[in-house]
Amino acid sequence: MNYNIVILGAGISGISTAYHLKEEGINSVIFEKNSSWGGMLDNFEIDGFRFDRFVHLSFAVDEHVKEIFSKSTDFYTHVPDPFNYYKGYWVKHPAQNNLYPLPEKEKTAILEDFKKRENKDVSEIKNYEEWLRVQFGDYFAENFPMAYTRKYWTVDAKKLETKWVGKRIYLPSVKEIEEGCKTNETPVTYYAKEMRYPKTGGYKSFLTSMVEGIDIRQKKEVIKINLGKHKIYFSDGTQCKYKKLVSSLPLPEICKIIEDIPEKVVSASKELLCTSGYLVSLGFNKPDIPKNLWFYIYDEDILSARVYSPSLKSPENAPEGCSSIQAEIYFSNEKKFNLSEDEILDNMVKKLIEMKVFKEEDLILKDIRREEYANVVFKHNIYENRKIVLDFLKEANIKPIGRFGEWKYLWSDQSLISGQMAAEKIIKEL
Repeated sequence: MNYNIVILGAGISGISTAYHLKEEGINSVIFEKNSSWGGMLDNFEIDGFRFDRFVHLSFAVDEHVKEIFSKSTDFYTHVPDPFNYYKGYWVKHPAQNNLYPLPEKEKTAILEDFKKRENKDVSEIKNYEEWLRVQFGDYFAENFPMAYTRKYWTVDAKKLETKWVGKRIYLPSVKEIEEGCKTNETPVTYYAKEMRYPKTGGYKSFLTSMVEGIDIRQKKEVIKINLGKHKIYFSDGTQCKYKKLVSSLPLPEICKIIEDIPEKVVSASKELLCTSGYLVSLGFNKPDIPKNLWFYIYDEDILSARVYSPSLKSPENAPEGCSSIQAEIYFSNEKKFNLSEDEILDNMVKKLIEMKVFKEEDLILKDIRREEYANVVFKHNIYENRKIVLDFLKEANIKPIGRFGEWKYLWSDQSLISGQMAAEKIIKEL
C-alpha cells in the first residue's frame, strides 16, 4: 500500500500530528505497535481499578493545548500540595523551604550550609552536582536532591549537565528557609498553580477530540525502514510505501531499523541514555488510604522515587468505596536491580507499610509492570550525540516528534505542540 504521510507511534505527539494535518484537510495514517493508542498516556484496568502508564497531570498553559484538552473531556482541577518522605518525616514540598518537621540539629546543619554556600557564576558550573551545592549548600544537596537524582535519574548528579533544570527546582532565599524552619505555615511554591485530570477514562481522555476521525492502525510494529525505496516493513509481514515520514519512535529504536544507516549514527544513538521504570500499582478496600495526591521519597533504601494516587486524581479510577496508589521505580543501563519483579513488588509493599501509608489488611490488589522508556537522561554528551542522530534523520527526510523522537524533556502539552509543529512543516512543504 502507498500513503502520502505515515506517522509512527500513536502517542500524544503522533496523534497531534495527524489531528493538525486533518484540520487542514490532509489525510495521514498512524501505525502503532500496541493494541491501543495513547503511548505513555495510555492506561490499564485491573478489577475496576484504572492506572495510567506513568503518572500524568496537566498543567498546560498554552491556550491551544488547553482548548483541545477541554473539548475532549470534563476534568478535575487540583491545587498542587505534594509532600516529601525523608527519614521517617513528612515534609511539605519543596523541602528546601519547608524544613519545619525535621529535628533541630538537621535544620541547623542545612541552614548553616546554605548560608556559607559557594558564590559561583552559573557559567563556571560544570555539572548538576556542582549546581546543587552552589544553590543549596553541601548538606541539603547531598541528602535531598543528590540522593533523589540517583533514584529518579539513575546516575550521580555529577554525570548530568544542567540545561534541563529550567524552573523545575525552586530556589528560595535565606529568609524563606529560616521561616520554613520555624513554622509549618509556609506557602506552596510549586512551579504550577493548578493541575488538571479527566473525570473519566484516565489521562488519555484528554486526547479524545484529536483521535476522532484519524486513521490509527494498531498492532503494526515496524521492523525495517528502507530510505531509498521509501518503504516500511512490519512484523506481521506487510509493508507500505510513504512520501513523508513522521516518527515518535525513540531515537535508539529507529536507528536499529533503518537499513544501511551510518555506523557513526548508530554509535551516537547507543550513547543516548534514558530511564526505564517499574510501575507498582496498589488497590485498597477503603476510600481514604492515600492522603496526598503525590509524594516524593528521598530515602535510598526505599526503591520508589515518587508515589501518586490515581483515585485522588479521579474517584472513577477506583471502584466505589476503594482507593489506590501507584509507585514509580526507575532503572537504566547505569542502574540495574538484582531483584525479580515479584521481589521488587513485595519490597515496595513492605516499605510503604513501614512508612504507614497503609496497613497490610487494607491491600486488595497489587500489580507490577515494566515500561522500557520513562525519561531522557541529560548526561554531558547528550547534545552532541543527539545532534548526530537528528541531523541524519533530517537528511533522510524523517520528522522526529515527541519526548523520545526529539529526545527532550517534554511534558504531555509540549509533546502535543511537537506534533503540531511537525504538521505545520508538512503543510508548508505541501
